[in-house]
Formats: sequence, structure tokens, C-alpha cells
Amino acid sequence: METHTLRTAGADLVYDVRGPLPTTDGRPPLFMIGQPMDATGFAALAARFPERTVVTYDPRGLGRSTRKDGRTDHTPQTQADDVHAVVEALGAGPVEMFASSGGAVTALAVVAKYPTDVTTLVAHEPPLITLTPDGPAAVRARAGVREAYEKRGWGAGMAVFVAMTSWEGEFTEAYFARPEPDPAAFGMPAQDDGSRDDPLLSDRSWAVSDYRPDADALAAAPTRIVVAVGEESRDVQTGRTSAATAALLGQGVTVFPSHHAGFCDGEFGYPGKPDEFAHRLRQVLDGAS
Repeated sequence: METHTLRTAGADLVYDVRGPLPTTDGRPPLFMIGQPMDATGFAALAARFPERTVVTYDPRGLGRSTRKDGRTDHTPQTQADDVHAVVEALGAGPVEMFASSGGAVTALAVVAKYPTDVTTLVAHEPPLITLTPDGPAAVRARAGVREAYEKRGWGAGMAVFVAMTSWEGEFTEAYFARPEPDPAAFGMPAQDDGSRDDPLLSDRSWAVSDYRPDADALAAAPTRIVVAVGEESRDVQTGRTSAATAALLGQGVTVFPSHHAGFCDGEFGYPGKPDEFAHRLRQVLDGAS
């Protein structure tokens, strides 16, 4: 693996390349992106594609990539420009892309603005909450995460986030009537360390979940777009946002093994099924539905 730093006007972007460039197998590089997950989250999945040249990167302001634009928020449009810059720096033509969570939102923005950058996009569980039928209630639930975080710190905010993302079905009054969850019940600290800069729990990434893809631009792009959902996520928020995104694009979802982080080993908590996930991703990239 070789690590590179791409210096742009707004950020120094760090990316990793596993394998040769240009590729020796005739396939495009496989670019894996997330948000707020950085490159470390794709280590398990990248290791299961030893035959491919795999590229991962840290979005600006996350992991090893530093910002020079004076901002702290995360927007799909800015990150799309960054991904485009990395694709150009690779010098290996268009890429295939696996993009998860906020990274899937970024990837949709990439395809809309730079349609020749990506041949196939597998957009895994984009959290586009305003696309769901209960979008206003989902926005209200998201605000509850920020409120708990601002008032009581990381453990409280993360407990509410877990409760929100594991809620099945639409956000009804039954959800909002529940008592706030105890961080200890999720193995999280109750004490407040005073920080309020978490990109997941603050409002810094709200532009990601508020994003509305340009359906016309995506339809016009030559990119093959596959919207993927974990089999364990079908009834929770990211499963429902995946279905709504697919419907916007006039297609159905493609089911993958496991959950929202199903491509990860156990180093980030609840382990997924990375072997099965990689097998399914390989099938889809090869053209399977």
C-alpha cells in the first residue's frame, strides 16, 4: 500500500492505493469511500479484494486529511470535488466505486457533477432522510441526537443516535415519547468530556443527510448506479432511506449481507460479515443485480 497526499486549495487529502496504477488486470481501480468514516473503516473490505487495485481516502477534516478552508461542516458538493480531484490524481481513468453511508451521498454528487469519473457505483445505505415519507419526523429525530449531545456529551448523544438508527419503521409519536436512553445500556460513557465537534452527533454533517440527489443528472450519466441495502437494515432508517433513494432513481434496492457496517470486522463494534459482503460486492461489480 502506498499513501499519497493531494494538496488542493481547500484541503490536504490523504489517500491510499493498494496495488498497481495503472491496473494490470484491465479493470478500473476500485475506490471505496465513506463519511464520516475514513479509510480505516475499509481495511477489512479492501483486504478481501487482493486481485484489485483498491483506493481509499480520508474526507477533508477527517482522519489524516486536513482542512485549509476554515470550515468545519461537511457537504456532499465539496466532498464530490475532492473525490474528483483524487480520481484525476490517480491518472488511471474512471473508477468503480463502493460508497457507504455519507460516502454514498458524496458518490451520488460525484456522478451528478462528474459523470465520467465512475463506471459503476454501488451506493450502500445513503442516509438521505428527507426522501422518506416521514422526512419531517426523521429530521426531528436527528435534532434529538444533536440536542442530547449538546446538553450531555458524547455518550448521551451516541445513545440517542443508536436508538434512532435502530428504530424500525417510521418515526411516530411512540418514538418521541420514549425516555432518553441510558448511555450505560449501550456500554458508553455517561461522563461529558466537553467536546462538541463530533461530525456524526453535531449538526456538522446535516448537509449530507439533507442532500437531495439530482435524479435527472444521474439518469443522464453513463454510470451504472446500484443502491445497496443490508439485509438487517431493511426496516430501520438507513434501509428506508436506501429504498427511497432507489425509488427516486426508478429502481429497486440490491440486498447485501449484514447491516450498515456489514463490510467491517469487529474492530468498530458490532461485527459485520465482510467475507459474505465482499463476495456480494464482487458479484454486483461484475454485473449481477
